[in-house]
Amino acid sequence: MSAAALAPTGTLRAVINTGNAVLAGRRADGEVFGVSVDLARELAGRLGVPLELAVVDGAAKSVEAVAAGRADVGFFAIDPARGASVAFTAPYVLIEGCHAVRVDSPVRANDEVDRAGLTVAVAGGSAYDLYLSRELKAATIVRAPTSQAVVDTLVPQGLDVAAGVRPQLHADLPPGPGPRLLEPAFMTIRQAMGTPKAHGEAAARALRAFVEDAKRGGLVAAALRRHGIEGAAVAPPGD
Repeated sequence: MSAAALAPTGTLRAVINTGNAVLAGRRADGEVFGVSVDLARELAGRLGVPLELAVVDGAAKSVEAVAAGRADVGFFAIDPARGASVAFTAPYVLIEGCHAVRVDSPVRANDEVDRAGLTVAVAGGSAYDLYLSRELKAATIVRAPTSQAVVDTLVPQGLDVAAGVRPQLHADLPPGPGPRLLEPAFMTIRQAMGTPKAHGEAAARALRAFVEDAKRGGLVAAALRRHGIEGAAVAPPGD
């Protein structure tokens, strides 16, 4: 694996999105942790270069850092809107995207969400924001600054639906009677790594090989277990 291709400055610059609590978070002392952090450290170790982490709180900021060449690698969902300047690997983790509705909502199924007059809360720039922005024709999308803030906007703002990843929604929904998840999931979010297309094909090829090895060798599965992540699955080889 060529360090010159993936880390041309001599340091692997990885952007970490703590807005996706399934893959990364920040402890009280400021330390970042999670599956994406583990993968970044492993990649830097294999390249034999120092690791520099840039921490952001949203997927859009993560994509922007890689697209602009301020980071060598990032962790985000595959989406055609992001592919112009970012070379994606195959996914390493699959996460379900779900809808949650208020307890008094008449909405009972995903196909009832796209109706005139309904409002859908999403994290701005997230994979499900990009997806729903293409798919929803009648409902109105309301964007929250982070995925953690989506459920908080649902009841206070009188919104109808909150969209998010299943583990985050499970964590944020209040116990007892209250907002409920619609089943089944409305999408599968394919979380991948990405590198600037400007780094060239050698960098993209090396990153793809790393992700496949991380899945095949059990690195991704071990990281999910280590961080107690539920509701996410290791993606199949080459998927």
